Amino acid sequence: MPSLSSTALPGKAGRLLFTCAIGSLSTIVICNTLHRPPAPPVGKDDTPTVTLPQRNARPAPPPAPARTTQSATVDETFSDAAQTLGIDDSTIATLTEAFASTVDMRRDIRKGDTLSVIYERPQGGAAAHDEPLAVRLTTGASSHDVFLYRDPAGEPRWYSKDGESTKPAFSRYPVAFTRVSSDFSLRRFDPVVHRWQSHDGVDLAAPIGTPVHAAAQGTVKFVGRQTGYGKVVMLENPPPYSTVYAHLSRFAKGLRNGATVRRGQVIGYVGETGWATGPHLHYEVRVDDVAMDPLTVELPGDDPLQGEARRRFAKEAQALSAELSS
Repeated sequence: MPSLSSTALPGKAGRLLFTCAIGSLSTIVICNTLHRPPAPPVGKDDTPTVTLPQRNARPAPPPAPARTTQSATVDETFSDAAQTLGIDDSTIATLTEAFASTVDMRRDIRKGDTLSVIYERPQGGAAAHDEPLAVRLTTGASSHDVFLYRDPAGEPRWYSKDGESTKPAFSRYPVAFTRVSSDFSLRRFDPVVHRWQSHDGVDLAAPIGTPVHAAAQGTVKFVGRQTGYGKVVMLENPPPYSTVYAHLSRFAKGLRNGATVRRGQVIGYVGETGWATGPHLHYEVRVDDVAMDPLTVELPGDDPLQGEARRRFAKEAQALSAELSS
């Protein structure tokens, strides 16, 4: 039987060489072995770096929205100037009401007055002609500002810089009239009784039968006839205000003493009863029972902002006001 012998010899690249001899025949077999070369040493420059999030790190605040300021010169009316700035008719109507307590749009607006607005502009886009964030109306040497606030329901409302509502609790005019036929005056010559005396209200000329509205919510103090006034309605409004509507042709159906009326409710119709020389509404506004000029008296606003909402609003309004002035 032939003899068998084997010898392991070192090879290259991790291989072992086996020599086998069977009798006179010798065979060399190359066998692969698993071999992992040792990992190279890690130097200081090769140490992997792991960045852990900082526990107290705050995300970067989003960029402030871009704003654009636009201005227009009044040529004829406030509405015309507002339309050139892209303000829609509905917003023009609410802005007219917002300015009503400080600006009489019929009497105070003059050619050359200016209207300035601030719009929020989407990033990378043109101005978004939605409601403006702020509006400034400059009449002569006076400037009047209103600022947009959205209530929790998303409805737009307008406030002064300090958070007071600009929506008046009173309407400036309780009737659609054609002209002021007689102004408020502490002394005027009365064309009916032919003597000098005060005229405690304004006469607003309008066709007979034109509806007359309550200027504010209130309680009917008197409805009936009085000397001079003719058919008249007297309302107790939120203190210290009261209002008088005289020379009516008739009263609204069902109106009686003690009844509660809401702002804008029809309470009667224009006439020329009493001491009147033509169809008109004689309208009075009294503060603590003292007659004031209805066209210029300061009218109370709606509910103001409160608490934190007011503080945040005032801070933003201050920044917008500075932009309007820059």
